[in-house]
Amino acid sequence: MPEGTGGTPPRTLAEALRTRGDDSLTALLRARPDLLNPVPNDLSQLATRAGTRASVVRALERLDRFTLQTAEALAVAPEPAPYDTLRALLTGDEGDARIERALPAAVGRLRDQALIWGSDTRLRLVRTARELLAPSPTHPSPTGLGPTVAEATAGMSPGRIQEILTAAWLPSTHDPVSAVAALTELFTDRTRMAALLDTAPMEALSVLDRLVWGPPYGEVTSSPTPPVQWLRDRGLLLPATTRTVVLPREVALHLRAGRAHRVVEPEAPPVAPRTSEPGSGARPQLVDGTAAGQAYTALATIEELAKDWNEGGPSVLRAGGLSVRDLKRTATALGVTEPLAAFWVELAYAAGLLAADGEADERYAPTPAYDEWEELPSPERWARLAVAWLTATRTAGLVGGQDSKGRTLAALGPDLDRGPAPEVRRRILDLLATLPEGTPPDPESLMARLRWERPLRGASAAGRPDDLRGRLAAWTLNEAELLGLTGRGALSTHARALLDALGDPAEGITTSPAELAAAGLRAAEALRPLLPEPLDHVLLQADLTAVAPGPLLRPLAELLSVAAEVESTGGATVYRFTPASVRRALDAGQSATGLHDFLKAHSRTPVPQPLTYLVDDVARKHGHLRVGSANAYVRCDDEAVLDEIVADRRSQGMRLRRLAPTVLAAQADPSTLLDGLRAMGFAPAAESADGDVLITRAHAHRTPARTAPAPVPDGPPVPDATLLGAAVRAIRAGDLAATVVHKTVPEPAGSRSRARAVSASAAHTAASASRRGDLPRTTSAETLATVQAAAMTGSALWIGYVNAEGAASQRVIAPVRVEGGFVTAYDHTADEVRTYPLHRITGVAELADDTA
Repeated sequence: MPEGTGGTPPRTLAEALRTRGDDSLTALLRARPDLLNPVPNDLSQLATRAGTRASVVRALERLDRFTLQTAEALAVAPEPAPYDTLRALLTGDEGDARIERALPAAVGRLRDQALIWGSDTRLRLVRTARELLAPSPTHPSPTGLGPTVAEATAGMSPGRIQEILTAAWLPSTHDPVSAVAALTELFTDRTRMAALLDTAPMEALSVLDRLVWGPPYGEVTSSPTPPVQWLRDRGLLLPATTRTVVLPREVALHLRAGRAHRVVEPEAPPVAPRTSEPGSGARPQLVDGTAAGQAYTALATIEELAKDWNEGGPSVLRAGGLSVRDLKRTATALGVTEPLAAFWVELAYAAGLLAADGEADERYAPTPAYDEWEELPSPERWARLAVAWLTATRTAGLVGGQDSKGRTLAALGPDLDRGPAPEVRRRILDLLATLPEGTPPDPESLMARLRWERPLRGASAAGRPDDLRGRLAAWTLNEAELLGLTGRGALSTHARALLDALGDPAEGITTSPAELAAAGLRAAEALRPLLPEPLDHVLLQADLTAVAPGPLLRPLAELLSVAAEVESTGGATVYRFTPASVRRALDAGQSATGLHDFLKAHSRTPVPQPLTYLVDDVARKHGHLRVGSANAYVRCDDEAVLDEIVADRRSQGMRLRRLAPTVLAAQADPSTLLDGLRAMGFAPAAESADGDVLITRAHAHRTPARTAPAPVPDGPPVPDATLLGAAVRAIRAGDLAATVVHKTVPEPAGSRSRARAVSASAAHTAASASRRGDLPRTTSAETLATVQAAAMTGSALWIGYVNAEGAASQRVIAPVRVEGGFVTAYDHTADEVRTYPLHRITGVAELADDTA
């Protein structure tokens, strides 16, 4: 219902808020959650906070284009403005049915968010919003309109104003006020204004055309041209400074046919398909297949990244993040470009799979959570990545750019969080979901829709143009394709399942971990039929290669990654066995017999004879040479082999000398000696002090337990229904207390007589209890249960309280929220909202209903 109807019109925003019901206040606090931090004491404080600059800027940034245009029109309208005046500023003289249909909803949104108040006959824009949107020489209006005649002539000499009246064929007046009024009346009269402009030179009309849609200011010389002088003489251009003139608002509105904006957009532009030709979109099956293939590639890339960092990844820069050199090396290892490497690294970090180990020589490494993730089925592993990406505020697209101080932003660095990122990602996917299945969007129409929904979010904090939202949207489209949420640009079936499980985004992007996990499982179930089942076999070939026609079971994949080199990837992975790879498997503890048996068990083709010979030949030489510490020594039963080593020039750097026919001593350490001999083509094995062969394995390096980085919210989170209800009750109670004390404010609509009685008698109740020596006593469990029940029902309680100094007192409170061992409540005794530790409350009792 419009504010102020059925009684005296409200004089302030606070009075307008008092006419609202609880549902309307709840909607206001949900739309502008920053007003709840902390909970206002009463409606006057809520109104004051709703008018602060920071809060109004945040509210304006969340308006769509038409609602913002409505507020801009009010900013240039006389205050208070009737609804008809506002409509005329938006529709112009010709009218527009679409605007007239959309305007009531826009006015309702502005009123719900307390950006405007008053009835439809007296609409008022909040003063701070008017200052932000109204024109000034340093801050031109978004509508391109200049100041009014009254504002532009302020300070002008009375004689000069009379000269303007004479040139405009108006009679002289006795004072400047009536002169300005007469000039304003002329400029707002369509017929008389048209007659005046009919006498203007064509060059003068050209000058007006250049200024009519803004900016309305123009520079003039000390000797203006005749057309400009003609306009100045008649007040159609008024001086702003000694060298600038301004087009008055009334003149511009006449030239614009009454419209405040050149183009008004009452309806959101639709998201169009990529092409208008029927049937040209991708088939849903093809989209799902492409997206599933990319999802599998995403899993393989994350695994490859973790394998590359398995024994300790790159060092952490002093300022945090990866160095440019380490990012390049990682990109080379993954076979991707550096921007893509930054995306995969940031995705693994956001999912909690990678982190810094926190040691003295701090390095990045997989976390224990990675080992748990690796054991999950492929669809569930993908769902973890998708949910992490959707909710993360870290933005990989910023890597390589510069911050406000000109420093390069590094991958995994501290300055990559952008609060709007989750909202933009979710909104992009929701818009894709509005298209038919298998249909990709036209990127330009998608960007136009985003700009319409949040036209002010493209401005940086410093006021400079910075289309962060547009860049986030472009990155989102690319990253969604990389992750397998989209295929060929269209939304996949499993992405739709994820969005459906997350629910309505109007309730806020922030979702509980349990809800996110459930949504991920829904998406995983939709993806499961699209991913190939892991295979337990390969195809061994005579050229010492093994072909994996699909993803392999983990034991088989792990052994092949050690015993063979990956030669090519794609639909099928090709592994090649080499002497070095077989020796690597033997070093890792495999035996020749074990390798033969394993390959025979997992090959659909007979084991080729060349592969058998290769394994046996490497195994026969493996451990034939023994290396231990002397500094280091080499021993071998075959004296000819040692003779060959000593005679080889490549061994001179190891400074070998013969201790016995079968023993060589070296000045190098054992590891260097092992590497040197292997480079010479031998297959030595390390030896312990007892003469046993040492099995060398790659030791996985893991960080301590780490949690995924918490998203940086874009402002306060949307409060839940319980908190909103409790906050409204507390604000109402505080306002009632102020009403009783000051006796100047009428009773709010919908208030309860019991709440009035509580506020009026709170101090009396506590004082009487103190005189009687009564002090409520309850156990901790009873106290907690009673306070929680009161917070849910909105009832008042009598409590005994002991402060930090040990002084006991009694208070009457209305609990608002109970969490973390504290109760936040409106204290009727102190007439303000306070927070009390539960352990200092000696007891609670419901307030006796003796106020009737």
